[in-house]
Amino acid sequence: MDLWAGYTGPMPTLKLQDPTPREMLAQLVSFATVSRDSNLALIEFVRAFLERHGARVAVLPSSCGGKANLHATIGPDGPGGIVLSGHTDVVPIDGQDWHTDPFELTERDDRLYGRGTCDMKAFSAIALARVPQMTGLKRPIHFALSYDEEIGCLGAPALIDHIQARWPDVAAVVVGEPTELKVVTAHKGIIYFETEVYGHEAHSSLQHQGVSAVMAAGRLVHWLGEQQRANAEGVAAQAGPAPDAGHGGFEPAYTTVHCGLIQGGTAQNITARHCHFVTDIRALPSEDPQTLLDAYRRFALEVVLPEMQAIHPDCRIEVRVHSDVPAFEAHPSCPAVALAKQLTGQNECFAQPYGAEAGQFQRAGFPTVMCGPGSIEQAHQPNEFISLAQFAAGTAFIDRLIEYQSR
Repeated sequence: MDLWAGYTGPMPTLKLQDPTPREMLAQLVSFATVSRDSNLALIEFVRAFLERHGARVAVLPSSCGGKANLHATIGPDGPGGIVLSGHTDVVPIDGQDWHTDPFELTERDDRLYGRGTCDMKAFSAIALARVPQMTGLKRPIHFALSYDEEIGCLGAPALIDHIQARWPDVAAVVVGEPTELKVVTAHKGIIYFETEVYGHEAHSSLQHQGVSAVMAAGRLVHWLGEQQRANAEGVAAQAGPAPDAGHGGFEPAYTTVHCGLIQGGTAQNITARHCHFVTDIRALPSEDPQTLLDAYRRFALEVVLPEMQAIHPDCRIEVRVHSDVPAFEAHPSCPAVALAKQLTGQNECFAQPYGAEAGQFQRAGFPTVMCGPGSIEQAHQPNEFISLAQFAAGTAFIDRLIEYQSR
């Protein structure tokens, strides 16, 4: 398959000299790999760089041909490999007040600014820049670079299937999300879904003849909000903190339900024909978000919809799931957790409320941990940055990992 068949953007300018971690980060940031756009220029740059250093590289195009995953192996064939997992896509900059060019690495006040510096190109840049130092490996190091993590971890499953088929004996997967290099052993599961509500138009003075999709959607959004309120009240009613699996627990310590986008209506005096909204459920590892989604479907289709169709039979409600990301929770004895503790010198483990690809690797049977430089508090923000201190600490982490694989 021609990797570039579906690509319409600028071709990459390859600079194949051995870069420092900072130079590599500048190169990766310069590729505007917003999820709605292609990541092929970055993938081609990384492929050429890795192959120059003797890596065995596989590029795995998406079904549309406009994006791709990349898997690469450095070092000998055999068991005991460590996978360094990172996503190549970044969130949009639309409407954000940036003080620098978001796609040009800029240093100010001991910080490196640019879209993706924190989430999460720094981790990948450091590891890639250290490839020339991986000549003495006794066990392999794998790179796993995915697409479309930011819109529901859509690219990772095919990449994980590829690794599982060829390297089932991987010793550990390190997902380099920005954890401030804390050892993270749990994240929430996520279901992203959209609801389309179709009503019937009429003059707003004739409410008995029309069905407002906006008002019906309001009932559905209210129902979802009440589920979150009940979850929060249930936690508040507990006598003490909920037990965890050896990590620091979640904040907030309950399953959340969030509607972040809603659109609908034609005019203030017309009962709305259509309304659309998007929801995410972020569930604790101990809870199944599908249970809540099933209850929502029943309320929508068995309670709200019959009332709408009693006025006009053409009304309908459609609920479509776009992404279902499993939760992640590693046991304290997991080899990947032990490795991260050894490399960081830490004993404490933590949980994160956001979702990531760690749950997908774990579901495939790989020992997995999340640990990477930068703070999630800077992710998705205007003027996103990683501190020089965190960047240096991330470099030291990768250096210790290389030493570990060389013993």
